[in-house]
Amino acid sequence: MANANVRVRFCPSPTGNPHVGLVRTALFNWAFARHTGGTMVFRIEDTDAARDSEESYNQLLDSLRWLGLDWDEGPEVGGPHAPYRQSQRMDLYKDVAQKLIDGGYAYYCYCSTEELDTRREAARAAGKPSGYDGHCRVLTAEQAETYRAEGREPIVRFRMPDEPITFTDLVRGELTFTPENVPDYGIVRANGAPLYTLVNPVDDALMEITHVLRGEDLLSSTPRQVALYKALIELGIAKEIPSFGHLPYVMGEGNKKLSKRDPQSSLNLYRERGFLPEGLLNYLSLLGWSLAPDRDIFSLDEMVAAFDIADVNPNPARFDLKKAESINADHIRLLDPKAFVEACGPWLKAPGAPWAPEDFDQAAWEAIAPHAQTRLTVLSDITQNVDFLFLPEPVEDEASWTKAMKEGSDALLKTAREKLAAADWNAEALKAAVLAAGEEHGLKLGKAQAPVRVAVTGRTVGLPLFESLEVLGREKTLARVDRALEKLTA
Repeated sequence: MANANVRVRFCPSPTGNPHVGLVRTALFNWAFARHTGGTMVFRIEDTDAARDSEESYNQLLDSLRWLGLDWDEGPEVGGPHAPYRQSQRMDLYKDVAQKLIDGGYAYYCYCSTEELDTRREAARAAGKPSGYDGHCRVLTAEQAETYRAEGREPIVRFRMPDEPITFTDLVRGELTFTPENVPDYGIVRANGAPLYTLVNPVDDALMEITHVLRGEDLLSSTPRQVALYKALIELGIAKEIPSFGHLPYVMGEGNKKLSKRDPQSSLNLYRERGFLPEGLLNYLSLLGWSLAPDRDIFSLDEMVAAFDIADVNPNPARFDLKKAESINADHIRLLDPKAFVEACGPWLKAPGAPWAPEDFDQAAWEAIAPHAQTRLTVLSDITQNVDFLFLPEPVEDEASWTKAMKEGSDALLKTAREKLAAADWNAEALKAAVLAAGEEHGLKLGKAQAPVRVAVTGRTVGLPLFESLEVLGREKTLARVDRALEKLTA
């Protein structure tokens, strides 16, 4: 459905670390823009000086770059509607607010917080809606002057229409909100600072956004925005009301909405663990959408080719970490071998790697990499899979030692050592040597190789043993078997 006129936006606030729900929203907007040939606008909503931070802003940009979700207009790219940070657009909001007041679409409200709370409590006690009761809707000039003389500083409220508001949600169908459930609402604070309720739709109008795809938690604010848009159109500020589509909740543990405070919601966690961007995005796309009923693994290009907001499921989606890991593992398998070698580099060559930098052997890593690629769930697992290659000694894991070194293991290891020493140094010959050692002691290969694996790698599980011995080399392998024998016979 090519439509170059489609304009969507991703407009996060730079507060805290990016979370997966935010990424899912960015992904759906990006996929819709790329599918239609439209424009992806990236806008920063940083009007809350108390909570916004430059560090979070930089993290947002870095995260989108890492994920490969590029934008056509926005920070560092520019565009015809710059600036794209709300903190740099305050004069625009002040101007629009004044036009809304002058046009009768908004008014000054002098009610104090205490007065509002008292009236809300009374409304609740009477079984009535507890939203704003319109007290300042039709103040006379004298009443307003009296309030000002008392030193009251007013907020600005938008005047909601007295009839129901109906719109068609792209995900949920036609929705209607009655006036009593959508009272007049604040758009400018008493100190003159514009609120989200004003700046978000004003920016969407000025940036000519055609489709607003956002989380279900914002659905209740949509009738307010529809009413505000009608006013902006009448004032000549907006051209049209955008189409709205509200994406399903992402649920965490205990049927609760996944929040920023949930450990598994942090994007940084997945990046640090070694999720591939394509693996994580593939999984997040399944939180409300699917390429086909029987297909979970696909590329971003395939998603873009098929994505339609009308196919998004309105029901809540549950975040399943195990499924996310499984999908990431599949994407690791799909990597070109050279790309896999490079992708693991940050963990193998990082200052925090468990071996000294000079002990890392690139040739050994490239030789063992094909066997590691088929076993990883996340890239950070690579260090414990290959540490036997680069550590001077294998890891000391007493649990693994106890499990593998049964009675008679010393005799088995001695025989295995003799046969390994005499074997050609390739995986097939090494396997034959351990198999022959096992047969001499009445053991099948599985039981025979367990003591050899622990002696050489320190663990009972890991990469294919004989390919590992081949890469480790004759000298190191035999030296480690000798040390194990010394420990067994001490």
